[in-house]
Amino acid sequence: MREVESDYDELDRRLVHALQINGRAPFSTIAEVLGVSDRTIARRYARLRSTGALRVLGLPDPVALGAVMWFLRVRCAPTATVPVAEALARRPDTSWVSITSGGTEITCAVRTESEADSEALLLAKLPRTPRVEGVTAHSVLHVFYGGPDSLVAKLGSLDEEAIERLRPPPIPRRPGPVRLDDGDRKLLAALAQDGRAGFEELAAVTGWSPTTVRRRLAELRERGLLYLDIDIDVTLFGLGTRTMLWLSVAPTHLAEAGAALAGHPEIAFAAATTGPTNLYASVLCASQEELYRYLTTRVAALPAITHVETAPVIRTVKQAATRK
Repeated sequence: MREVESDYDELDRRLVHALQINGRAPFSTIAEVLGVSDRTIARRYARLRSTGALRVLGLPDPVALGAVMWFLRVRCAPTATVPVAEALARRPDTSWVSITSGGTEITCAVRTESEADSEALLLAKLPRTPRVEGVTAHSVLHVFYGGPDSLVAKLGSLDEEAIERLRPPPIPRRPGPVRLDDGDRKLLAALAQDGRAGFEELAAVTGWSPTTVRRRLAELRERGLLYLDIDIDVTLFGLGTRTMLWLSVAPTHLAEAGAALAGHPEIAFAAATTGPTNLYASVLCASQEELYRYLTTRVAALPAITHVETAPVIRTVKQAATRK
């Protein structure tokens, strides 16, 4: 891909890749692998984080919590788009909110905890919001790429030896339901703001001891309820254009097409959904020309695609690192 102009250098990108592999790795470990001093890594991380270019996040897995994820496409009168988008961004159950399609459509990801929550949002609250002209809902059925998987894993420049040195030990999976108490919710809320928060800091938030925090953090990850993610300024890797794709695929080829999308270096997220289209993808390219090339080569080669709709993102109102 042709890169857009960037204020970042190769060490910044290698640090980001290291944190994608192990978001809670000590700076000393990262420094040793990257061949620089601890102080250099700490300084670089502080700069990237303070400017909003990089955030390490500890995020709950909605599926493991029994929640349902929805993608909503909300059509508004032009003068209402920004106020409605900002109202959606203030909701605790939205993870990202974007304005697309010439400023008259909002797309957002919403987590609902029950059928009653879904019904209230989709049938009562949104349709009755002033200046909302229509709502299309897509329930996420299967994620092909996203969540713990990151676009940085495809773009990073660390070699296999460095990746293995940074990779944390495998997390044993422990099946079965988990009941979250107030301490767990405080822990998850703190990690959603800073996935690298120390045990002492998390102890102060939860009221637990640092030993209890360490143990509970391990338990939540073993149960699949918590994963580490990073949120970045995509210009770190020379990217600039984000586009949503809504595709229709013959059901017999849906799994094949989704798996193929997941392997594309341009794809940050891909999932099978319900709704008027059955495959969604978030695409990041360096330019409009790169997007055109991607659509006419990789996407065109997908099996049994009967419809493709592209929706360029013109403004991001909320994302994981800017929860309101």
